[in-house]
Amino acid sequence: MFILKKIYWLVLALLICACSSTIYTNRTQLMLLNEQQEKALGEQSALAVLKESKLSQNTTQTAMVKRVGQKIASIANRPDFNWEFYLIENKAQNAFCLPGGKVFVYTGLMELISNDDELAVVISHEIGHTILRHGAERMSMQTLQQLGGSILEIFVGTQNPEYNNLFNKAYNVSSNVGIMLPFSRHHELEADEVGIILMQKAGYNPQAALSFWQKMSQGNKETSDFFSTHPSDTKRIQEIKRILAK
Repeated sequence: MFILKKIYWLVLALLICACSSTIYTNRTQLMLLNEQQEKALGEQSALAVLKESKLSQNTTQTAMVKRVGQKIASIANRPDFNWEFYLIENKAQNAFCLPGGKVFVYTGLMELISNDDELAVVISHEIGHTILRHGAERMSMQTLQQLGGSILEIFVGTQNPEYNNLFNKAYNVSSNVGIMLPFSRHHELEADEVGIILMQKAGYNPQAALSFWQKMSQGNKETSDFFSTHPSDTKRIQEIKRILAK
């Protein structure tokens, strides 16, 4: 029991020291990774993506991605990032931004894009994830989740060792469904909000966020987001309307 108390106070001290606030939304977040480590991971991932992917030969769309991306990056207030924008040949409707400023848009997503404003919705959302440090925050939360499981496993093991396996399964399910998945869904909505702020500051029409996500939702079967990393289309559109009304 003495060891558990010692671990408890060490973890508490770690959590107090590792708290920071998000830009724009001013939300307290747990951050166990420093920005240099985060950017180094982003650079490594970018090299891997470029090695494994084929760049689009569509010069018009490629120029569009670079034009919109650079305009948003110019107001993102991250001069330490080496911003680069790539259009990747891939049928998936996806895009992402890595720490350090490497942004990738898939050609499949461009099929839904009608103009610069709608592309700005996508790129500003992804840049929003990165400047909010969502990736590093998720890694920090996963580390805390694993640490919490280890501490509780020690406690269960000393009190009722026969329940160890049952406890591990219950803890993993409850912590994922009750904490990690809602946490991820909140990140998506937070990136929507900050993305709309960024695109408006860059001179794009924020109303395009509504038209773009409505197009994204077409043909999708509406299901509960309880076991999902992303909010439902209905929830996302409702939140975007709320943000735009502000």
